[in-house]
Amino acid sequence: MTPAWILDIFAAIMLVVAAVSAARLLEVRPWQRGAVITDTDISHLLMGIAMAGMLAPSLTTLPDDAWAVVFGVLAVWFGYRVVRDYQASGTRALAVGHCAPHLVHSAAMLYMFLAITTPAMSGGSGMAGMAGMAGMGGMGALHVPTLGFVFALILIGYTIWDLDQLSSLRYGLAAAVAGAAAPALVGASVGTVGTGAVTGSGAAAASSTGSGEAGGRGTAGGGRSGGMAIAILDSQGTVVGCRIAMGVTMALMLILLL
Repeated sequence: MTPAWILDIFAAIMLVVAAVSAARLLEVRPWQRGAVITDTDISHLLMGIAMAGMLAPSLTTLPDDAWAVVFGVLAVWFGYRVVRDYQASGTRALAVGHCAPHLVHSAAMLYMFLAITTPAMSGGSGMAGMAGMAGMGGMGALHVPTLGFVFALILIGYTIWDLDQLSSLRYGLAAAVAGAAAPALVGASVGTVGTGAVTGSGAAAASSTGSGEAGGRGTAGGGRSGGMAIAILDSQGTVVGCRIAMGVTMALMLILLL
């Protein structure tokens, strides 16, 4: 028996992944000419919304058939990207390439939406009976359950590989955050020195300078925190972290449905 609150926790995590992906898409200002929107962020956003609805019926958005079309298109797109990577890098693209994990995720989502046979799914409303199936152990819930098991194993393998990648990406993230914070710290130091020079000229000047110092520190602090937030949002570690969360959740769903 799988408690419903566990599924709700994973649904909340998927909503966080969707929100982070949406923030990354907005950060590149897609309404401006020349903005580059990555297919990774689009797939993470769509998968986060879809899986949240699969885990919590109240979060259901599109019917099963519509989601199947969405993930079919994503699977075709990432399949094309994997073929291009394979032509450029050989089998290495399948093991450590950027697009291969997303192809597996898209194909696994397509499989889940097409292979569910439980009567609770007959309404076609985004796996609204997921919690009930989890409680029953998911017996007979999928066509070709062996394929679902293979997908789960591949997802676990890619998740382990992504966890290993985080150990190296964290150093790049630390450098990016330090680089974003450094300009703000320099600006704050210059403002503090200027304030000290003016304060000695008199009480009125000190009062005026004190107001300026408070405003300057607030701006510098805001710029520093904003720079850190953008550096974290734009980092590859954030993308890998979202992919890990989706891989774990997707593998769990497949195991529950077996």
